[in-house]
Amino acid sequence: MIFSVVIKAFAVAASALFVTLAMAGDGHDHGEAKPTAAGPALPRFTAQSDLFEAVGILGKEEFVVYIDRAASNEPVVNATVELASTGIKLVGTFEAKLGEYHFDAKPFAKTGEYPITLTIKAGADSDLLAGDLDVHDAGTAASPATADAHAHGWQRAAQWGGGGLVVALLLFFGVRRLVTNRRNGRNRLGVAA
Repeated sequence: MIFSVVIKAFAVAASALFVTLAMAGDGHDHGEAKPTAAGPALPRFTAQSDLFEAVGILGKEEFVVYIDRAASNEPVVNATVELASTGIKLVGTFEAKLGEYHFDAKPFAKTGEYPITLTIKAGADSDLLAGDLDVHDAGTAASPATADAHAHGWQRAAQWGGGGLVVALLLFFGVRRLVTNRRNGRNRLGVAA
């Protein structure tokens, strides 16, 4: 009978411990943590057709575009690439070492949305790709208070888990003492009966 009480007590303590360890803050899904960027993301655009796929990333000095063949994901090298937007026409320079096309970033310095059209001529293949580039203000990044709240969610779970561990240990030693006292024939005051 005492053995079943001990098993039940440990089951309750263990379940309380595991529940508290599984707790997380608001907005968490208990899944694998997703990587986060240290700062605001650079503006980018994507476009695709049956022949080509393109990704463009706007930096401070350059607008870099990566172009692959849609069927094989093979980089498109030494193509003629023209970029057009509202009032903007640029011809890309291919960087063989990096496998990317470079354009001047200055025409995209102002905040706004730019419709992008790429004209790609690679050997016998040519195609038009269209996408939108959203150049956002740097002030739209997540506030430090929000980032701080997410960064310290593990501390709250650790505190609850530590509390659950303390309760489990107290329960273990209390039941152990009770069992030992009953085996030795002592009452609550520790005097032999």
